[in-house]
Amino acid sequence: MRNLYLLLIFLLACTPNSNNGKANESITNKRRTIPELSLLQAEKLVRLPLHGIDTEYPNKLGQVLTADTDLKTPKELHPAFYGCFDWHSAVHGHWSLVKLLKEFPGLKESETIEYALLEHLSKENILTEVKYFKLEQESSFERTYGWAWLLKLAEELHTWDSPLARKLEVNLQPLTNLVVERFETFLPKLHYPIRVGTHVNTAFGMSFALDYANTVANSELKTVIVNRAKDYFLNDENGPLSWEPNGTDFLSPCFEEVDIMRKALSKEEFAKWLKQFLPQLSNPAFTLQLGVVSDRKDGHLVHLDGLNFSRAWCLYGIAHTLPEYQHLLPIADKHIQYSLPNVIGDSYEGSHWLGTFAIYALNASK
Repeated sequence: MRNLYLLLIFLLACTPNSNNGKANESITNKRRTIPELSLLQAEKLVRLPLHGIDTEYPNKLGQVLTADTDLKTPKELHPAFYGCFDWHSAVHGHWSLVKLLKEFPGLKESETIEYALLEHLSKENILTEVKYFKLEQESSFERTYGWAWLLKLAEELHTWDSPLARKLEVNLQPLTNLVVERFETFLPKLHYPIRVGTHVNTAFGMSFALDYANTVANSELKTVIVNRAKDYFLNDENGPLSWEPNGTDFLSPCFEEVDIMRKALSKEEFAKWLKQFLPQLSNPAFTLQLGVVSDRKDGHLVHLDGLNFSRAWCLYGIAHTLPEYQHLLPIADKHIQYSLPNVIGDSYEGSHWLGTFAIYALNASK
């Protein structure tokens, strides 16, 4: 009888626990200090884009001049997106305002935000932006980083159930349509992906564009992006994560590639591909050194705060898609916690854009 009892204990001990995944997740969460996009955080973060979208100078236009007559002020050239130092930062500054007002309609400055959005994203202003994009010398303007953020703004408006959003979405639509056409024309011509940690990173642009295509059910855009993502990245192995970061990265070439493949492949295909591309991530003891910023008044060195935020949203995406990667969550949390305290009150070199990255990363932590 005693032997039978011992055998029963042994069998119970060896029986797989159907709740093991949940248990591992619980253990992981106990190790985490989970950052959240709260109303208090939103009240602080909204000040950055609200101030930035009307700050015309300093400004980096990125304009191609063909004659003296091309010289105009930022607001004349880009009446919708002239603030925040450069065009793409102005675009994602507007995304930040939409995102925060959408999630926190009780914001103290909600009326001011609504007025600013209506003033900037007017039908007339957007048509002027379209006119600029159609200039022969500006065919590659903001390719593909600014394009990606424009579609992210359009996506946010599309998913916001409010009369304000419907009006703004309609106003923005001509520029949205143009950017979609630019993606569909450019990607088939781009034989080799651009694997850098800055604006022209191909994977980042495709990732945000695919989000938009999925949200609005644009099958043509989706097909182009998914097919090119597979062409570019499907056979990649042993991504050089040890080479990162470069000194002024605000995107991770490896993790941005992971993020687009997470969206382009099925869950099963992605799990297999990830073990091929970054096999070290499956190790529960995996670590990732933070991007350390030495001087936040240097407009390029402060990029590394952005890297911490963008890494975080990519890591959250992996863990939310594949439960066996829950050990990546505390790593993502630490990346946010390092850089978040420096966003508010930071010099303009960082504050004109880092608030957006913080908002996006905090939202991805859910």
